[in-house]
Amino acid sequence: MRLAHFSNTNPLYALAPLAGFTDLPFRSMVKKFGVDLTVSEMISSNALVHQSKKTYKMIEKSPLESFYSVQLAGSNEMVMQQAVEYVNTLDGVSCIDLNCGCPAPKVVNNLQGSSLLTDLTQMANTIRTIKKHSNKPYTSVKIRIGFNEKNPIEIAKVCEDNGADFIAVHGRTRAGRYKATVDYDAIRNIKKAVLIPVIANGDIDSPQKAKWVLEHTGADGVMIGRAAVGKPWIFHQIKENTQEIPSSLILRVVLEHYEQMLAHYGVYGAVMFRKHLHTYSKAGFQGASAFRDLVNKTEDIKEMREIIEQFFSQPYLYQRENH
Repeated sequence: MRLAHFSNTNPLYALAPLAGFTDLPFRSMVKKFGVDLTVSEMISSNALVHQSKKTYKMIEKSPLESFYSVQLAGSNEMVMQQAVEYVNTLDGVSCIDLNCGCPAPKVVNNLQGSSLLTDLTQMANTIRTIKKHSNKPYTSVKIRIGFNEKNPIEIAKVCEDNGADFIAVHGRTRAGRYKATVDYDAIRNIKKAVLIPVIANGDIDSPQKAKWVLEHTGADGVMIGRAAVGKPWIFHQIKENTQEIPSSLILRVVLEHYEQMLAHYGVYGAVMFRKHLHTYSKAGFQGASAFRDLVNKTEDIKEMREIIEQFFSQPYLYQRENH
């Protein structure tokens, strides 16, 4: 089965949802570097139904996002139906994604996220609920390859049989969190077992790794999360098979990201941007530790901009540090 956004010749590149990082400003930056699919941060179906203004803001999309998915967490069918009905009112959403991968205890303890992998009947019911009530073109599921033990094909078949149009597979169990070795063979076996498109996810951090994962798994695309934080240009690097990123571009990206944070969150966006400055500075600049200490103490938005301009105007050491 091929979908409009999945080509037989060109793999799909997706930005994984990361709590606290992949908000509208960050997704906007990544979109400029060629990512195909962007996904909202994980959205609590309960918070959405209870009309949380913070949650409403988390769903807002950039005009740049043409293939945009809202990821929902939950398993209560009535609540999920109401959450889907709210998303139905939003323009520009292409897909509703069910989170079956988050390992966080506060999520897992409420039969959400990866804990749905322990109750495949409820997982199936939840997928069907989304599919039945959504007016969006696609329904997808983000899965891991098991909870404590691996049962990747069984999980993938549940997704396919209950209406998922495509799946994104993180090649670790919930027990493996983010540290265990990614099982790309499991992703390959899933790809062989289902007819719907499969996106591979887990420790893809370079053009070389992306190419290898696509070839090894036969997946229809790759999804990148943590490796894009501090390096939103990674999708350009992958598509163009290059490591070359001029320091002048990095300065422009960081400044634009900063301005977008201020536009989206107001003055507090400067404080929220500190974590992004921490990751941007790790890419290969001298004096990064002192820079991070300085921004941690800075709240004035004008002063913050001046510090950013001064630090990121220096020569970029990316090439030297990555060889």
